Amino acid sequence: MHVFGSSGVRGVAGEELTPRYVLRVAQAAGSVWTEEYDRIAVARDTRTTGRTYVNAATGGLTGIGFDVDRLGIVPTPGLQAYCEREAIPGVMITASHNPPAYNGVKLVGSDGVELTRETLDRVESALSGNIEQATWDRVGEDRPIENARRSYREAVVSAVDRERIADADLTVVVDPGHGAGSLISPDLFRELGCTVHTVNAQPDGHFPGRNPEPVAANLGDLRAYVEATEADLGIAHDGDADRAMFVAGTGEHIEGDAALAALAAAELDPGDGVVSAVNASQRLVDVVNAADATLSLTPIGSTHIVSRIRELESTGTRVSIAGEGNGGILFPEYRIARDGAYTAARFCELVAETPANELIAPYDEYYNVRRNLTVDDEDQREAMLDGIEARADDSGADLDTTDGWRLDYGDGWVLARPSGTEPVVRVYAEARSPERAEELAAQMVDAATNQTATNDA
Repeated sequence: MHVFGSSGVRGVAGEELTPRYVLRVAQAAGSVWTEEYDRIAVARDTRTTGRTYVNAATGGLTGIGFDVDRLGIVPTPGLQAYCEREAIPGVMITASHNPPAYNGVKLVGSDGVELTRETLDRVESALSGNIEQATWDRVGEDRPIENARRSYREAVVSAVDRERIADADLTVVVDPGHGAGSLISPDLFRELGCTVHTVNAQPDGHFPGRNPEPVAANLGDLRAYVEATEADLGIAHDGDADRAMFVAGTGEHIEGDAALAALAAAELDPGDGVVSAVNASQRLVDVVNAADATLSLTPIGSTHIVSRIRELESTGTRVSIAGEGNGGILFPEYRIARDGAYTAARFCELVAETPANELIAPYDEYYNVRRNLTVDDEDQREAMLDGIEARADDSGADLDTTDGWRLDYGDGWVLARPSGTEPVVRVYAEARSPERAEELAAQMVDAATNQTATNDA
């Protein structure tokens, strides 16, 4: 089993993930990087354990001879931009969208891109070996970097059509969810010429206003604020601000799949490649087909999407957009990285021409359901997956096992897969009616839970 899941190493702080383990992961990564680099960047989100874990990572890296640039609290794409600019690798301390008790480690290459599976495997191998420590006279030094957030913000502003956004005189409500985006996005959208209101914009690792994941159930305050202020758009981030979700000016939550489809429709040219995960919506499939482009599906998780982008680009295919319906979108010609602020700015370019509710209207034909089934132990997990597999084998639907079990019925689809970051089995369903989506999800949930009950009997 891989130590690095679909998006780094994560666990409950103090239990599954300790400072000692973070130090060990940082040193393992350093042992892989040591032949090419002598300096590494380290950053974090706002989690209460972030400073402790940054100190652990920094101590581990200086202890094997690296100098460390400490960026403080920045979004993950901010660290990635810094790594690309300085041509050094990086360590991000974040658990992204996970609940407040979690923390994690994500590794970034000197090109600003997440590490390949091959490189991560080398890091995992180093974890089980002896890592040479530096002698007293060769330990590294660490230094604070004061301008990392400003440089990142300026780069995003310069990469989008500021004049187009400013001329539209947009009013936006920004909900960074108390995460790293609190120190970036409000000022960024002011610099883009927007009138900005904020909610949950105080950096706070307890996440008192809402949980870090920007799903509809957590965005009630944002929806109410957008409606009350008659804003043009609501923007929400996760803990490390590599994702963006939206609320229309009507106060209506915009499904992430609909936002991705709208952005893709504006971006695609014939012959382009698009990369998404196996839970890709029919909305995206329709847009790709209409543009005479090609859709490539991967297992869920940014690591897999990044690897597929690189594979396609190596063959000469232009990948103009990639990502998932959770708000994690990549524009590879800008950077092969999920970037919540950049994604939101690109969405503002579209809203500058067309109100958000009209913009997504062509992609509102499908309904989505998502269920998380809590897993208490490995036996329960295996029982759930056995039940799901049996359901898939007997369904008569078109089956895709790229990542879990996706059953396509023509009028809807359902996917069940074990999470790579949390002790849950995730069930996704989509159909043209909410009743059908609920039915498909319920069938898969029943298959998993009934099998567990049978095994416990």
